[in-house]
Amino acid sequence: MKLLGALPRVHDPRALVGYESSDDAAVFRLGGSDDPDPETLLSTTDFFTPVVDSPFDFGRVAAANALSDIYAMGGEALFALNLVGFPMKALPLEVLGEILRGGAEVARDAGVPVLGGHSTDFDVPFYGMAVTGRVRLSRLRRNVGARPGDAVVLTKAVGTGILTCALRARVLKQGSLFSAVKKDPGPSEEEERGAVASMTRLNRPAARAADGFAISACTDVTGYGLLGHLSEMLGGGVVSAEISAGAVPLLAGARRLAAAGIAPDGTRRNLAAARPVLEIAPGVSETDLLLLADAQTSGGLLFAVPAAGADALVASLRAGGDAASAVVGRFLPAGAIRAGILRVVP
Repeated sequence: MKLLGALPRVHDPRALVGYESSDDAAVFRLGGSDDPDPETLLSTTDFFTPVVDSPFDFGRVAAANALSDIYAMGGEALFALNLVGFPMKALPLEVLGEILRGGAEVARDAGVPVLGGHSTDFDVPFYGMAVTGRVRLSRLRRNVGARPGDAVVLTKAVGTGILTCALRARVLKQGSLFSAVKKDPGPSEEEERGAVASMTRLNRPAARAADGFAISACTDVTGYGLLGHLSEMLGGGVVSAEISAGAVPLLAGARRLAAAGIAPDGTRRNLAAARPVLEIAPGVSETDLLLLADAQTSGGLLFAVPAAGADALVASLRAGGDAASAVVGRFLPAGAIRAGILRVVP
């Protein structure tokens, strides 16, 4: 963010959300200034290197992850462009074909056409999408605006960073990033399937299930982990929050691996960055904190919703297929603890 501070400020009145905040997508006003509820354009991009062994599944995960930012903002995804880096001399083109096929499948499931993109010969594979969407201004969801007393609802289990870290450790055969030798300790095949199923599940059903509720803030849980993204929802110190470590749903195998010390560097950096704003209650372990800070890929949505409607929202989410959905915390009344602090309880 310090680097972004060196960029010139944008003064176009149509640019409603840009890089100045930590929102999930840029927002550009399309309607005229006299329109009380104009349509806005949403734009986002995301790409990364492989997190799973299967090229096809990698494409699926990357596409679901890129689309998620549009859903977090309350929007409808319109179309996508592929972003590809591929080592042409190191890997066969069939691998690239499988990556693109996986991305196309998820985009098709989302009802989003892939209209082109850009590729480059690169030393390691990367893949993702630039996604364009739309939403009426009145339906726009931002990651700030949570109200004291709101419940915190999470729609997916966490632990993808820890599980994919263990999966990457299996990639031992020289010359291929997509060949693996299974080695203990690590995720079982069932745990691996669970992680892939979570990462490839679109957040569109969860976003639509929330349409009937008074959502005051929303974001998706990705690279900064649950602690990092919930900290962003504190609005720069406007409100405080409490999260219950025991209420947070975990992917199968995540706690076992975390307790064994398996976690990506990004997860450990997330925890170090979050510590200054944490108030940690007795009974919360370092393993708990590592899981809460785990850097997610294609994680769930995080909603702030009035407490009276939280259970109904969870029921609606679960009925729509997001079975791991749960109330995991609350935004605290003014004066309960210092604003901008995130309390972690067992």
